[in-house]
Amino acid sequence: MTTHSFQPASQAQAAARRQSATALQALLLRMHFYIGLFVGPFILVAALTGTLYVLTPQIESHLYATQLRNASQGPTQPLAAQVQAAQAFLGPQARLFAVRPAKGQGWNTRVMFSQPGLGDSESRAIFVDPVSLQVRGDLIVYGTSGVLPLRTTLDYLHRNLMLGELGRNYSELAASWLWLGALGGVWLWWRARARGRAQASRPLTARRLHALVGLWIVIGLVFFSATGLTWSRWAGERVNLMRAQLGWITPSVSTQLQPGAPAMSMGEHADHMAAHGMAMAMPAVDDPARFDMVQSIARAGGIDATEIEIRPPRAAQQAWVVREVDRSWPTQVDTVAIDADRMRITSRADFASFPLIAKLIRWGVDAHMGVLFGVANQILMAAFGIALTGLIALGYLMWWRRRPAAGASLAPLSAAFMQMSLPQRASVLLLALLLGWNLPLMGASLLVFLLVDVIRYRRARR
Repeated sequence: MTTHSFQPASQAQAAARRQSATALQALLLRMHFYIGLFVGPFILVAALTGTLYVLTPQIESHLYATQLRNASQGPTQPLAAQVQAAQAFLGPQARLFAVRPAKGQGWNTRVMFSQPGLGDSESRAIFVDPVSLQVRGDLIVYGTSGVLPLRTTLDYLHRNLMLGELGRNYSELAASWLWLGALGGVWLWWRARARGRAQASRPLTARRLHALVGLWIVIGLVFFSATGLTWSRWAGERVNLMRAQLGWITPSVSTQLQPGAPAMSMGEHADHMAAHGMAMAMPAVDDPARFDMVQSIARAGGIDATEIEIRPPRAAQQAWVVREVDRSWPTQVDTVAIDADRMRITSRADFASFPLIAKLIRWGVDAHMGVLFGVANQILMAAFGIALTGLIALGYLMWWRRRPAAGASLAPLSAAFMQMSLPQRASVLLLALLLGWNLPLMGASLLVFLLVDVIRYRRARR
């Protein structure tokens, strides 16, 4: 009697669970369809421009060989003389921004200037032969990586389609949905895996190839999405706020100098400093001669990368900043602040002492850009970009072959949502609210998806 009384209830519960699982799958399938149909073009553009960006460092190096390298023989002139040569080329109105000394024999020094009309992170670089002091080039460079005009154009295409702040919404929209589309696709494949095994002997269709490519690159897609969002406008602000609350801020140096404040001890480097004659009185802050002195202090203080950047202070009671800009492996991004009057390091941020999260963020961003492991990183990122392009193309091929049934045959979002159990609906609603708050463009586009869904559903009913 007990068994017979509970059997109908057990069957009802099992049926309810099956209905909830089916409704969840229908919801994810509809969302996967909308992401591919509406966000797919933005993801495709990001994939193509990103692939071009990571494949072009060698092309850019060859294209601008005259500006980057020289064949001069002889001793290297002081940085002061190189800075003066660049200033003489531009005239007294030029505002000095930073100097990147030649990273080795045969390479030119970059003397960088600020000027009106340049975008954020852009500067005008005068390329000076450190041996002959001849000006070898005059180009606009961009960012910490110091890319030249060719890759700057590709960077802007990838970031904002060269449309300024408005265009940044395209890449943020792509990054906001990419991870969900990838993980949702994996879940849909997992639910259908039994049927896939039964059809394993059948020819490789577009659907199967789409699923296989997605499985191969899903980790890379989530990585691209996460690292891309750190650069975004709206979601990036949320990411920075979360990092600040969790203490994941990347350490930086303080450039503020206090009159009469003691400087940071040089420790074991003090004798090295004295050996280079650093105890002599130094000239005014804006004197180019200080670049040589500041570089010597930084080298003695542990800044040993071949690629460094020296920035003079922007105002009184501010320190000089010397930072390493080599983001390949091993990462060299140490930074020191230098009080040129007292000839001492006053603040430093060494990569070795960064929190683990800050290191992971640094490595993630550099890997995204294809610079962390050199050519191997470029090839890997390009392979992911090409595979993602093919994945999107296969998705559109599947849609084109089945239109309009590809969309009309799917259950509406609202219908699938209402067929879920109450806990499932609450979880989905809460997740949507959290994602919409932290990823504002995802939230806004989700409302568009719902509007389109309702319109299509009503038209289908009529």
